Amino acid sequence: MTVKKAVIPAAGLGTRFLPVTKSMPKEMLPIIDVPAIHYVVKEALDSGIDDIIIITGRSKRAIEDYFDDSPELEMHLAKKNNLDLLSMVQEISSLVDIHYIRQKEPLGLGDAVLRAEKHICDEPFAVLLGDDIVRNSTPCTRQLIDIYNRYRCSVLAVEDVPEEMVSSYGIIKGKNLEDLLYLLEDIVEKPKKDDAPSMMGAIGRYVFTQEIFDSLKKTSSGVGGEIQLTDGIRRLNERQNIYAYKFVGRRYDTGDRMGYIEAIIDSALDQGDLRDDLIAYMRQVVVR
Repeated sequence: MTVKKAVIPAAGLGTRFLPVTKSMPKEMLPIIDVPAIHYVVKEALDSGIDDIIIITGRSKRAIEDYFDDSPELEMHLAKKNNLDLLSMVQEISSLVDIHYIRQKEPLGLGDAVLRAEKHICDEPFAVLLGDDIVRNSTPCTRQLIDIYNRYRCSVLAVEDVPEEMVSSYGIIKGKNLEDLLYLLEDIVEKPKKDDAPSMMGAIGRYVFTQEIFDSLKKTSSGVGGEIQLTDGIRRLNERQNIYAYKFVGRRYDTGDRMGYIEAIIDSALDQGDLRDDLIAYMRQVVVR
């Protein structure tokens, strides 16, 4: 059975981007003119997934509206004969089947994933966090699915993180099996620098077998009083093999202000109508 379903947790409060996230979901913050969550949904779609569950919370209605039909806007664009924009708007609402489940209380990422259990049933599934955008010719989630198809076990994406950022990640200990691939031996949520088992941190991409749900149900509250997905992974690893894959690609943590700015700049540099003007402006700013 291959991976055809994905869960996108999008119920977080976005406190790192207050005050704007008081009225706008952090997942809807634009990378120029496209919201971050659009890139995440597109990655799932490009990875062969055709069924997406977005876990939302209060004040997240804008996400549903974005991926829904917009009859008034479409009618207006049609009347103005603005066919390019009309096609773009219609394409967004027809990307993929999306279902929404509400996490009623902010009880952590592990609890958010657990909300999707009834929809997932007994199938393997991907988890993509809306904070992380990964750019590569082969989508990060597709890379993980390829590893899953080889071993039929859960697999998480990892990358080397700066020493000063270790306490912000789930840090793994792994046995190197081949280039980029590790057998997970342990994972620790947000350790102190001196306690970290390595410099490899789990980022927001996972493929899980359905046994992760049982592990999450047996996981008590951890760091921050929340049910941590990392703790569920650690418990699952006691029962079955889990792999860690050092994915190929450029990751942007758009939940971090600097990561968000980097994503915008690199996106603009890739757009022909913005690139030259942006470079000229940056040169002016640098020499001030």
